[in-house]
Amino acid sequence: MVKKVILNETPIDLEGYEEDIVDGLIKISLLFNVSHRDYHEITTLLYKGTFDVKVPDKNLSFKGTIHNYSTSITNLYKQESVGEFHLSLIELA
Repeated sequence: MVKKVILNETPIDLEGYEEDIVDGLIKISLLFNVSHRDYHEITTLLYKGTFDVKVPDKNLSFKGTIHNYSTSITNLYKQESVGEFHLSLIELA
């Protein structure tokens, strides 16, 4: 099972991972939790939109962009809150 992904040198611990090939391109779907403490760092990273993606457990790396993104909570500024993030990345052709 894949436990971690690295986006632009930022490691993210995963709760879920799926991998597909779409029109010959790698697509990964990630599920991970973001705490109040990490919210600013993670959302600032995601605003970049395009990433150097590394999946160490699969020996996989590619340049990818956001295909789909959602979160279970929109206000992670509240102390002790944790949101579940769903992120799909697709390889750039």
